[in-house]
Amino acid sequence: MQVFRRSDRSPVAEWWRTVDKGMIATAFALLCLGLVLSLAAGPEAARRIGQADPYHFVYRQVVFAGLAVAVMLTLSLLSPVWVRRLAVLVFLVSFGLMTAVLLAGHEAKGAQRWIRVGGSTFQPSEMIKPALIVISAWLLALRGLYPKGPLAMSAFSFYAVTVGLLLLQPDVGQAVLLTGAFLIVFFVLGLPWKWALGFLVGGVAMGSGLYLLLPHVRRRVDSFLNPTEYDTYQIDKAREAIQHGGVFGVGPGEGDVKAALPDAHTDFIFAVAGEEFGLIACAGLAICFAFISIRGILMASRNPDLYERAAGVGLFALFGLQAAINMSVNLSLMPPKGMTLPLVSSGGSSLLGTALTLGFALALTRRRPDTLISVLRTS
Repeated sequence: MQVFRRSDRSPVAEWWRTVDKGMIATAFALLCLGLVLSLAAGPEAARRIGQADPYHFVYRQVVFAGLAVAVMLTLSLLSPVWVRRLAVLVFLVSFGLMTAVLLAGHEAKGAQRWIRVGGSTFQPSEMIKPALIVISAWLLALRGLYPKGPLAMSAFSFYAVTVGLLLLQPDVGQAVLLTGAFLIVFFVLGLPWKWALGFLVGGVAMGSGLYLLLPHVRRRVDSFLNPTEYDTYQIDKAREAIQHGGVFGVGPGEGDVKAALPDAHTDFIFAVAGEEFGLIACAGLAICFAFISIRGILMASRNPDLYERAAGVGLFALFGLQAAINMSVNLSLMPPKGMTLPLVSSGGSSLLGTALTLGFALALTRRRPDTLISVLRTS
């Protein structure tokens, strides 16, 4: 079906012809699955915190899902130059908010990661991740034009201060995720062996330091390595729920894990899906995440522009890694990270942060005429 005439050169018509509609459709499918799972887990979560309206989290999910769609589609209209400019603005604002979080943020479960806005909380670290990836890719791509400039060190400095703020909150899971995506950007643009060695040594040193200095990190690692000697209630319940669901699940609303785990509507929504809708739902979620991530990385990797290539690969890797970490935790393959499932878990900050990531990524992977000509010339 032809939506726009070939003679139509309006910005929206050009966007429709150049954007990857398969990835947008898959993102919509994930958002819809998130709404269904919010109906399953939201009422129990509302009851637990004393909300009079059992559909409190469901209504919130609908509102933020709508905002996420608007953000993702609007950002996908941008040119690569405006993606970079907006990323700088988002980074500066988010960095300021993350600094404010340390001074007067909302504390929950031993971590200070949120700013209270009215009756809700906002997590600025969700916004700074895609912004940092875009800025890092841009700075590292400029090394070809300015080989003697301190561009690699500048990108690393932005990364280091951001991870430093995350660790002060503390939010080790997001720091690990951001480190993985940053390294992928560095690798795509040609990671020198000296930098690779430095990252390896630094990573080992940082991991050892976190293990020794942060009791909750040490407890999670030890409980994962020696589950019989520690309390592993949450990951045990999540794994058991997925096993209980079998192939087809126990049926919508019939699961027990949402009443057993306080974070069933956020960190452990994958377990809710497995118990109530079965292995089929888990496989469907995994396929959707793999489709967006792999397709996006392959499309971005063919882009002849270094900045667009590295930023696109890094953003799709950020999206895919977060999904993989969340699902691995639910399957007891990794220690708990306190990380949401993108587009599916309940939470406004998570939805908007993911929309920012995919919006930037879709904008950078649009099939522009100049990109197509360059690809054909090099093929």
